[in-house]
Amino acid sequence: MTLPAPFINADMGEGVGLHRFGNDETLMEIVDAINVACGFHAGDPEVMAETVRLAGEHGVVMGAHPGFPDIPGFGRRRIDVAPGEVENLIRYQVGALQSFIRVEGLDLHHIKPHGALFGLLAGDEDRMREAARVNFQYEVPFFGLAGTAHQTVCEEMGVPFISELYVDLNYSAEGKLLIRRRPELADPENVRDRVTRALAGRPILSEDGAEVMIEFQSICVHSDASNSPEVASTVRSVLDAHR
Repeated sequence: MTLPAPFINADMGEGVGLHRFGNDETLMEIVDAINVACGFHAGDPEVMAETVRLAGEHGVVMGAHPGFPDIPGFGRRRIDVAPGEVENLIRYQVGALQSFIRVEGLDLHHIKPHGALFGLLAGDEDRMREAARVNFQYEVPFFGLAGTAHQTVCEEMGVPFISELYVDLNYSAEGKLLIRRRPELADPENVRDRVTRALAGRPILSEDGAEVMIEFQSICVHSDASNSPEVASTVRSVLDAHR
């Protein structure tokens, strides 16, 4: 399925056992695409099955959200990996999610790594090539950051690439995404300003106030913040007004 750009995506299915994180059901009414946790940083068979079913009911496209095997750190701690391990790590998780998606008669739409794995791939072309081979295998796009190894490797390997704008994480003055273990809540008015600027082709403001240009086709909203529905609704209202 081809989504009109820009569209909203959100990470979901980030629960384990009786513990649930995020506002999945509410966000399903707002977003266009979701990235489903595949069991390593969060998610388990029951959570994955429930998330896939819910997405199917809402007509939301689904992608895999593989991460490092780090449930206590929520996949936000970098792990030293040997050559070849990234490819197998991602393929294993995508395969698990694909089984649940196929049972519902649906299709895998994309792959978007999570947390520290996402950050690692942005700056390491060799590891990114491993990741992109899984996208090539499944013939789906990679969601990532423009101007990083995410984009250059995808273009090199002929893998479709979808660039993202983040509204609930900060950027450095160099345009790098700042991935922290405990991100702060996003102010909806700051979110409105960021999306409005970006849609107008203007630079957004970095954490220290510098102007940064961001190329994007999709806007990411994280589901685990307590005010994520308000943030997502703000993004939706700006997009609707822009179209």
